[in-house]
Amino acid sequence: MTGPILAKDLSHHLSEEAKSRQASTLKLAFKHFSDPRIVSLGGGLPLPDLFPFNSLKVETLNPPFSRGIDVFPESSDEALEVVVAKSRAQIEHDHDIPLETALQYGSSAGNTQIVEFLREHTRIIHSPKYQDWDIVMSVGNTQAWDSTLRTFTTRGDVIFAEQFTFSSAAETVHANGVKIFPVPTDLEGIDAEAFAEILANWEGPIPKLLYTIPTGQNPTGGTMPAERRKKVYDLACKYDFIIVEDEPYYFLQMHEYKFGATAADLPPVPSHDEFLKSLVPSYLSLDTEGRVLRLDSFSKVLAPGSRLGWIVGQERLIERFLRQHEVTIQVASGFSQAILNGMLHRWGQEGYLDWLIQLRRNYTLKRNVALDAVKKYVPSEVADWIAPSAGMFFWIQLDASKHPDYEKLGRDPAAVEMQIYERGIEDGVLMIPGHWFVIEDERAAKPPSREGRQFMYFRGTFASVKPEALDKGLNIFGDLIKKEYQL
Repeated sequence: MTGPILAKDLSHHLSEEAKSRQASTLKLAFKHFSDPRIVSLGGGLPLPDLFPFNSLKVETLNPPFSRGIDVFPESSDEALEVVVAKSRAQIEHDHDIPLETALQYGSSAGNTQIVEFLREHTRIIHSPKYQDWDIVMSVGNTQAWDSTLRTFTTRGDVIFAEQFTFSSAAETVHANGVKIFPVPTDLEGIDAEAFAEILANWEGPIPKLLYTIPTGQNPTGGTMPAERRKKVYDLACKYDFIIVEDEPYYFLQMHEYKFGATAADLPPVPSHDEFLKSLVPSYLSLDTEGRVLRLDSFSKVLAPGSRLGWIVGQERLIERFLRQHEVTIQVASGFSQAILNGMLHRWGQEGYLDWLIQLRRNYTLKRNVALDAVKKYVPSEVADWIAPSAGMFFWIQLDASKHPDYEKLGRDPAAVEMQIYERGIEDGVLMIPGHWFVIEDERAAKPPSREGRQFMYFRGTFASVKPEALDKGLNIFGDLIKKEYQL
């Protein structure tokens, strides 16, 4: 383990549901199923002989992925073959998960081999400051967030979140009967001073959780600097709440944006040590009390369809997640665990870092194309933006008050957004309206009026299309804005 200190006991933040959960007695009995002295008649585990899969074989790219800068090598001579056999006697690699294990009911924590890889990955990247931390596998960050809410909140509770946040995450909160209080946020993340003032004047119990996407924030694309994270973490310690850092975009931290920059303008491929030092410190790396829960995922760095992630936190809290997973998801996909574990152990920790380094270069180039197009096509007379330093998104702010239909549409920026959104679809471009991501102060008896607000926003992504489509789409959007504003 990392760090000489122990986490602070934060079990008083657990929900009544989480406190009432007992260990699954059937899961406790699993440890006896592999004992050769015992004839196991106790569990509904089908014989692996009846699994219709003899092996899994996939071809993956092969470290160090450095032949090309703007794309990854795809030629067959650079492919790595991963074969996962059915039984332990047949496996090719010491750390493989045989299919007879991977496809069986098993520990809700995850298979030992991939869990150990992720523990070591966490030590390398975040170096937790306290000893008693651990991880539990999840089915990606969406499921991990839902599990977090059930573990810590009860219907009627309030949590903190950035005033612009991922709409699906907000809907998960609402579906659990929980309210969100918006924390003032700009394009560099949470405004720590404004948050401190809110906390100092808060009436009643302080909410248990702060939900944040601090790196490549969705939707704004902003990334919180280290000094802001430290200030927010200090507030968490002072006011006794837990920080939930939802970090699927953490490794999509990009090089500095320069207009017109190409692959040839990127810095040289860094060493692993240089790469690690270039990453903004995570909340987990600052945590000395065990009050950070980190939601991590392979969705944005390998493949969304893998549906495989993990939660990092202090052991007391991770144990409660484990109890919840035992009776909900049971186990993360055995196919995903077997395939990704086989690939990662063949790559090794260094090969995985090689992958992440090249991924950063690839996303930097995508971001550059998008921002170059924004600068070329979107009129700066009514629009403003910054270059995101991480993630998949860019965020354009527009002055709604300058729109010719502002008064006719009730001085409501959201109504102007929807008009532009719908006309954009007619013209052939999809940009997401910003008000879909806005969190209102839900302690109010009714939502505050939007009347008199000046700004509206649109979220775009540079992750999902090729460079030529990016340029085309933003050309259409820029022409639309000029037409809407009669420029």
